[in-house]
Amino acid sequence: MLIEVLKSKIHRVKVTGADLNYIGSITIDEDLMDAAGLIAGEKVSIVNVNNGERLDTYVIKGARGQGEITMNGPAARKVQRGDIVIIIAYAQMDFEEAKRFQPTIIFPNEETNLLN
Repeated sequence: MLIEVLKSKIHRVKVTGADLNYIGSITIDEDLMDAAGLIAGEKVSIVNVNNGERLDTYVIKGARGQGEITMNGPAARKVQRGDIVIIIAYAQMDFEEAKRFQPTIIFPNEETNLLN
């Protein structure tokens, strides 16, 4: 039996941009991606702390060390610049493996989105 469990989480980062006319996705600073164990194209859930919106999209690699968190495409209507979001990735794994698995959770500086 496979179950879906928390794999990675970037807890509370500030959205630095919202580009409605982009194709879609979320652009994330590459340092944050590496620290959280995320890769380009990976499916993530976005939880908007400011308004309760929750949506799924995929990751695009952003410039390293800039703190960029940009919502692209239609999601830019649900997440605005300055909002605080939580970025979550899940993985499917065997039930026994899931019992031993430890997710990666990072807590960047909420003002700069940089790692402390």
